[in-house]
Amino acid sequence: MEFELSDRTKDLQERLVRFMDEHVYPAEPVYHEQLAASGDPHFHPPIMEELKSRAREIGLWNLFLPHEAADLSSPGLSNLEYAPLAEIMGRSHIAAEACNCAAPDTGNMEVLALFGTPEQKDRWLEPLLEGEIRSAFAMTEPAVASSDATNIELRIDRDGDEYVLTGRKWWISGAMRERCRIMIVMGKTDPEGHPYRQQSMVLVPRDAEGVKILRNLPVFGYVDQEGHGEIVFDEVRVPASNLVGNEGDGFLISQARLGPGRIHHCMRCIGASERALELMCARAVARETFGRPVAQRANIQDWIAESRIEIEMARLLTLKAAWLMDTVGNKHARTEIAAIKVAAPNVALRVVDRAIQVHGGAGVSDDFPLATMYAHLRTLRLADGPDEIHKRTIARHELRRFLE
Repeated sequence: MEFELSDRTKDLQERLVRFMDEHVYPAEPVYHEQLAASGDPHFHPPIMEELKSRAREIGLWNLFLPHEAADLSSPGLSNLEYAPLAEIMGRSHIAAEACNCAAPDTGNMEVLALFGTPEQKDRWLEPLLEGEIRSAFAMTEPAVASSDATNIELRIDRDGDEYVLTGRKWWISGAMRERCRIMIVMGKTDPEGHPYRQQSMVLVPRDAEGVKILRNLPVFGYVDQEGHGEIVFDEVRVPASNLVGNEGDGFLISQARLGPGRIHHCMRCIGASERALELMCARAVARETFGRPVAQRANIQDWIAESRIEIEMARLLTLKAAWLMDTVGNKHARTEIAAIKVAAPNVALRVVDRAIQVHGGAGVSDDFPLATMYAHLRTLRLADGPDEIHKRTIARHELRRFLE
């Protein structure tokens, strides 16, 4: 395994760190002030457009697109090259969008780049690559256990030159924002087919007739700026040309979408962990209890040491998974991809929890980013498949050689 950063990645890393220090971190309080002043929890703060403009000027734009999509305004970084950049962006909740590398747009752009028709790319991918619009991915449903994609019930029926969508989705991240213009919706076109050939994906404009946004779902009481929508598709009609790939390709496309996305999520988790560890150390040094700095307490030193060890382990495992994806492909990296999706969010949660404890009451307030970080990171133990599904994948792989 070779984890040495390429010269291109080192250059991007240096530029990205400077961009974070000079622009992103100072913009965080401004972002929150503009959001609060608007009175709309899903408002798009103007400071974000300033950050996006600056990121484009200095070449920190669409960094996530892989080699196979490099002809679409991308430097064509490999998973291993992108991983340390995702970690840096993970240190701030606004950095990924500033660089046009935010979920769910990243996965949706990869889907369109790899499976979209020329017309779909022209109408939807190009505006997404330009950062002009946002998107959503509608897979999870309230009536079924959606960790098993074969349970999905939303119907996609062919009617002449159109598809008709009927069903309900929820936890549709990004759907509440006005800038969200397009959704990739997964449903069943052939309920009687092979379990993994029943599903298809279609492109549905957010403003299509019959799309009814019922509510935003808060997370631990937080109203996330991106929003997590519950949506009813009431006989929504879209042109048959809005089909992504072929009928029955939905499960295959979802797996292709989720592989790189898990690298992105996990490296951003590690970035969040690093920032939490820094905040923990700074607070421990600055505060005293019973005549001594908190940093001198043995249990606090244990927390700091354990955090460093766990972060390094999670990073190495994630880099290994990225390296395997680049060298042998997603299929042969399934175990490692599943492992990082369990390991990284859990490590991040432990580190953030320790940092909250060291901060005392301030840790659960909005004066520090820790409480928001914890709420967001906890969702990642469910998003893109719950821990239990990934552990099942790992266990089945381990058991296979004893059962054959």
